[in-house]
Amino acid sequence: MKAEIITIGDEILIGQIVDTNSAWMAEQLNLNGIEVYQVTSVHDDHEHILRAFADAESRADLILITGGLGPTKDDITKKALCDYFQCGMHRDEKTLQQVIERLSKRNVTINQLNKDQALVPDVCTVLQNSNGTAPGMWFEKDDTIFVSMPGVPFEMQGIMVEEVLPRLRKNGKLKSIYHQTVLVYGIPESMLAEQLDEWESALPSFVKLAYLPNQLMIRLRLSAYGNDMEELKALVDQKVRELEQLIPNNIFGYNNDTISGITGKLLQKTGSFVATAESCTGGNIAHLYTEIPGSSAYFRGGVVAYSNEVKMAALGVKPETLEAHGAVSRETALEMVQGVKKALNTDYGIATTGIAGPDGGSADKPVGTVWIAVSGKQETVVERFVFHHNRERNIQRSSQTALNMLRQLLISEMKSELK
Repeated sequence: MKAEIITIGDEILIGQIVDTNSAWMAEQLNLNGIEVYQVTSVHDDHEHILRAFADAESRADLILITGGLGPTKDDITKKALCDYFQCGMHRDEKTLQQVIERLSKRNVTINQLNKDQALVPDVCTVLQNSNGTAPGMWFEKDDTIFVSMPGVPFEMQGIMVEEVLPRLRKNGKLKSIYHQTVLVYGIPESMLAEQLDEWESALPSFVKLAYLPNQLMIRLRLSAYGNDMEELKALVDQKVRELEQLIPNNIFGYNNDTISGITGKLLQKTGSFVATAESCTGGNIAHLYTEIPGSSAYFRGGVVAYSNEVKMAALGVKPETLEAHGAVSRETALEMVQGVKKALNTDYGIATTGIAGPDGGSADKPVGTVWIAVSGKQETVVERFVFHHNRERNIQRSSQTALNMLRQLLISEMKSELK
């Protein structure tokens, strides 16, 4: 089953609001085995809306429409729907009573505009809105289903969950679909694709693999479509285990995991604490930890040592180290990480020092040069990286790389302790 989403409203097209509705609906449809073919945004213009309906009908089996159902003159979706389906409107008494009850509880004086919220096209099935005054509307034309819903997100979501998806299930329109996302770090997309070519080619036709890269990681999303959820889950889980054998050092988590969350779980498992000493990342690593509820169980704190004075005073970096090697150096990163472990009495430490940009680089230390040190109970690792010229990306890449280095060190030391 193919679906198309149409959002109606000038406020979306001029950037006044962000269209979160389409993303949410697409996710829900995908989880229920319905492919979203296209997302379209149109002006509050009668002819434009009618053309969008006709175009969508030529492509899709299910058309979800949001917006334009309010009580004011610029909300014209119902009139457009009446023209498209060549019908009139009538007052739905159940909807009218709900409007009156809802507004009365809020001590709102009910006027004609409020009452007109209960006007619906003659050929639609009314979908009750438990969160607002504008009802949803279900239309069927030949083999295509049209559903019109309010643009207010929590109202639309309520109608989708309470009315639309149950009706689609009852009609047998929904299939089973199982997703699993594998999170990969530290390998370019092209190299990863080459490494997985034989494995990917052997996937069954009903299992799809999507590469979803961003500046921090690659998400490998496996999606299986069919009728038996348990069979789909078993097959995808088997394929994930095969991936774990192919790229064991690059997989750091699954689905909604984060590197900070994963390292936090490893620290908690070993009863260990970590502290951060950050220069070029400016406290971002500490932020990635503290945004996780309960992180006080393993994150003790951090020092933002942006200046050399703070590096010396708070972390014990030697003046002669800075004089001989500079702030952006292996030696300084090493002393920073040892200093923060000592200052905050932790088992593990992370230190970053570099040139985030856009200025400040040199021939031997270009913009994007970052030294990262991680130190544990048994070992300390220091590495040099050269990222990009974009300051924000350098900060994010440095932070994620540092956390991944800690993850690898934690796993290594945990294995060592088991021997």
